[in-house]
Amino acid sequence: MDIAALSINLKQAKVAQETSHAVMKLAMETGKQTANETVKMIEKSVDPNLGRIIDVSA
Repeated sequence: MDIAALSINLKQAKVAQETSHAVMKLAMETGKQTANETVKMIEKSVDPNLGRIIDVSA
């Protein structure tokens, strides 16, 4: 294999790796944002008075 072809192959591998890294970073940021929004939604849906008074009479 000549040096030019080797250089092209290495550059293509580097570009593919950088692209994969960028996509993974974007997916992680999206997942983190979704998780934060889910937590906020759950916090808003919780009733703080729920379960404070329990009727134990039969």
